[in-house]
Amino acid sequence: MTLTLPTPVLPDPDAVPALRWGVIGTGIAGKFVTAIHRHTPQRAVAVTARDAAKTSAFAAAHGIDRTVSSVEALVTDAEVDVVYVATPHPLHREQALAAIAAGKHVLIEKPIAMSAAEAQEVTGAGRAAGVLVMEAMWTRYLPQSDIMRRLLTDGTIGTVRLVTADFGFVMPYDPGHRLWAPELGGGALLDAGVYPISFAASVLGSPDRVLVEGASGPGGVDVRADLLLSYAGGARSMLSTSLETALPVRASVVGTEGRIDIGSPFFGPSSITAVRGNFAASESATWTDQRLEVLHDGLAYQATALASFAAEGRIESPVHTHDDVVGVMRVIDTARATITAAS
Repeated sequence: MTLTLPTPVLPDPDAVPALRWGVIGTGIAGKFVTAIHRHTPQRAVAVTARDAAKTSAFAAAHGIDRTVSSVEALVTDAEVDVVYVATPHPLHREQALAAIAAGKHVLIEKPIAMSAAEAQEVTGAGRAAGVLVMEAMWTRYLPQSDIMRRLLTDGTIGTVRLVTADFGFVMPYDPGHRLWAPELGGGALLDAGVYPISFAASVLGSPDRVLVEGASGPGGVDVRADLLLSYAGGARSMLSTSLETALPVRASVVGTEGRIDIGSPFFGPSSITAVRGNFAASESATWTDQRLEVLHDGLAYQATALASFAAEGRIESPVHTHDDVVGVMRVIDTARATITAAS
């Protein structure tokens, strides 16, 4: 039988409610707002951030009608349906809880918080309030991820035995940059490592054992981490992140009858290849995401997904559950603590 890939099935951007988004922060939020305005009916209608001048410039650049003076004003705005938290990591918990308390759905940039305990608090508050709480792990909502889930469900590559993924880049030391500031959640794990750890979780769930080798750099932030995760069924993950080296940024899922390879950068729209057989005799099929010319326009997929989940009355993403989000943070907690203790 010839190996073929399933067609990705995603919600139609025009078939879900056009929500009104309130935006907190003006960093990665620029890419997100650009993506939703280009590719969906979703609209950012209000924005707030610390610097009033930058906030006004951001609103003008992205066609946002209103700037508001505070987080409280934004989350209580009757014209806002959902809040997008796009500030530095240590602010996520407080701002997400404010949005939840105001009865708003909330999309929180990754990592959702600074620890598993904070993640548990945020997701628990969302469940208690009956609002949708999602971490902005956009990878989960890409077409290639839907294809991967279908291949795994169909048993195309057999029983999964190994997952590999990495994300690292060279970040020269700069004491003024957030990546080198512990108080801002600096280090490789929270910023880049969350991607390969979340990818492994999307395939294998939470591990039973976490082994870590790493190194700290200036200010005590983790500059490198290599993780070996073991699972109850005998599968393992090998994951790497770094601020010192430019890693390939690829991911693979290896099974007893084949493998799935995700092209670089695996966390954004790229490609997926399924291979059945071994190196001596194999067949393969590849699907490439050619819809978008700009990598971060793929952020639009998660906005459409959120709108579809909200319309269904969901309080968590079915492909990125609250337990999944908290489990990833537990792995990061363990890795950071291990590296800190060894430094």
